[in-house]
Amino acid sequence: MPLGVVLRRLPGVTRWASYSWKAVAVLPGAGSADWQELRREGEAVEYHAATLPLELHGAETEAYLHSLSAAEPAIYVVMRECSGDQPLEVVLVTASPYEAQDYTDSGEEIVEKVPMPAGLMAWVQGFVTDFHQDEAFIKRKRDKKRTDLTQDGVGDPRIATAADIYASPARQRRRVH
Repeated sequence: MPLGVVLRRLPGVTRWASYSWKAVAVLPGAGSADWQELRREGEAVEYHAATLPLELHGAETEAYLHSLSAAEPAIYVVMRECSGDQPLEVVLVTASPYEAQDYTDSGEEIVEKVPMPAGLMAWVQGFVTDFHQDEAFIKRKRDKKRTDLTQDGVGDPRIATAADIYASPARQRRRVH
């Protein structure tokens, strides 16, 4: 589904930053855009910065469920600072909080959480309903074989003499006494 990203530019609060930018909304089904001005209120300006496809994958339905069950379901917008006419490049939109977290690890991308509109929430929920499969938890069983009953290296054909077996100083003290 094509998803438009709305960015808001506000005047900077420090002398080192002229403006501050924030992703404030997404527009489901939006047409293509390249920094089209949407609204201007005083010094605050909102732009339809870009339209990117929101892709959902069947293997990530658990992540979508996590996002939908949050107090405020969200879409995550991944951006990069760039030099040129526009200060930010919108790289990705995703409904997966796990994928968004992966992008925060490098520190090069800016990841912002935007409220998910109700129609988009229903669309994601429909996808999850169609494709989610619970994975049964299978507890790993321990080996019942006791490994502490044999002495290290004894019976190993690669070890020629008992002196070739490494023993920590604590173990050697126990042997002497």
